[in-house]
Amino acid sequence: MIKLRNFSAIATPLIRNPQIISSSNSRRVTVFPHRLLSTDVTVSGQTNEGKSSEGSSSSSSSKEGGRPVRGGPVSWLSLLLLMVTGGGIIVYYDKEKKRHIEELKNASTVPKQGPSAGVAAIGGPFSLVNHDGKSVTEKDFLGKWTLIYFGFTHCPDICPDELQKLAIAVDKLKEKSGIDIVPVFISVDPERDTVEQVREYVKEFHPKLVGLTGTPDAIKQAARAYRVYYMKTEEEGSDYLVDHSIVMYLMSPNMEFVKFFGKNYDADALAEGIAKEITEHKGK
Repeated sequence: MIKLRNFSAIATPLIRNPQIISSSNSRRVTVFPHRLLSTDVTVSGQTNEGKSSEGSSSSSSSKEGGRPVRGGPVSWLSLLLLMVTGGGIIVYYDKEKKRHIEELKNASTVPKQGPSAGVAAIGGPFSLVNHDGKSVTEKDFLGKWTLIYFGFTHCPDICPDELQKLAIAVDKLKEKSGIDIVPVFISVDPERDTVEQVREYVKEFHPKLVGLTGTPDAIKQAARAYRVYYMKTEEEGSDYLVDHSIVMYLMSPNMEFVKFFGKNYDADALAEGIAKEITEHKGK
């Protein structure tokens, strides 16, 4: 038996609709669902508050976490600008590097006339064979101004260009200044440049062009005397090229070195340079 003492006075304000359940012994038991519900609600409220609090916290976190998302476009823009700037710098330095390499290459292949002190150790005795098959030495050119170029008859482009330039300069000097120059071509390819080969070759450029060839040792001696570099390259059987210095040497009537002229001179500049050197030499 359940005794309820003055409970209704306490519960009445809290309970509006109590339910009465009959038991088997006809005794009544009052159940207060709202009381339970009240507890439920309270718990539920607490839970919801907790959830609400958690939700707020989560929402706050989402907002805080969302800041990088809102800031995302700025970050991507900064990255893009950084990439563009970096790419520009790389391209600039790449161009500068190539330009520097090209300058070094030109400096190494194009001789430059600098201030002189004394007489350069260029020139000396040689014993070769001309395009008519006659033996000649440096003494055969005494008393004449001579312009010497080293090359080879199988040269595809550089030698023909240089010899054509030489021929034009020689004619200009004769026409404008009345200066006679003896142009000389010395082969650095003795294996293929026979007397007959050299004869046919020099005819293509100028009637006064003297072609010289000789044995490998004789050519080596002449090249060494004039500080000329030459070497076979890209050899495929009997077909090969010869890498060599691209320089013309102006020699005085005493067969003494006066000045060299590199590939950077065109025909007009070459003629003017030679005329100037000859004029200054005569004034000494």
